[in-house]
Amino acid sequence: QVQLVESGGGLVQAGGSLRLSCAASGRTFSSYVMGWFRQAPGKEREFVGYISRSGGSTYYADSVKGRFTISRDNAKNTVYLQMNSVKPEDTAVYYCAASSRTSASGSVYSYWGQGTQVTVSS
Repeated sequence: QVQLVESGGGLVQAGGSLRLSCAASGRTFSSYVMGWFRQAPGKEREFVGYISRSGGSTYYADSVKGRFTISRDNAKNTVYLQMNSVKPEDTAVYYCAASSRTSASGSVYSYWGQGTQVTVSS
């Protein structure tokens, strides 16, 4: 069982930066692939990216590639989403999630946080 709590959301101007954190409970954090997803009002949940168990590899959606970076600190049971050059279309509730394998599909992720709101003003 893993419990996930996101933080760091807020209001940011277009072109700015924001870093989201996701703190996990439990001693098995390093055994999970960690993903980030987002959901804008009236839209389907969207994959943002994931990071491998060791942090050695990452994969991103085309919409954020080159602007967002996922990292993790297994000693702190925390995964991060660094968001740079943000755009109004990045406005959404952002969720972190844990999975036993790499995937861009949310259905593969067993554990989810409650989400944190990110609003980008133009």
